Amino acid sequence: QVQLVESGGGLVQAGGSLRLSCAASGSIFSINDMGWYRQAPGKQRELVASITRGGITNYVEFVKGRSTISRDNAKNTVFLQMNSLTPEDTAVYYCRGEIWTSKWTKGIYWGQGTQVTVSS
Repeated sequence: QVQLVESGGGLVQAGGSLRLSCAASGSIFSINDMGWYRQAPGKQRELVASITRGGITNYVEFVKGRSTISRDNAKNTVFLQMNSLTPEDTAVYYCRGEIWTSKWTKGIYWGQGTQVTVSS
């Protein structure tokens, strides 16, 4: 059994910053890519940023230059530092991990989500 637990969401004023964390626990053999997605009311879930085990990052256009994704492989944790937040960033943010639970078994796991609300 694998669990991903996000934290760090909350209410912030426009222009502010938040740092999201996601810790994976359970029967983990290793973790490949980890990423952050978000889903605003009435919209589809979308990728925000991702990072490989080796630290190669990918950002979607709307967060480039104002967000940083990082990870601590020893702690099975991924972070998302978000700066210069706008009301358009309001959404539930989800952590996703591509996780090997043995040498032969891999699955995609999601966290339960953390709410980020940006007030104008």
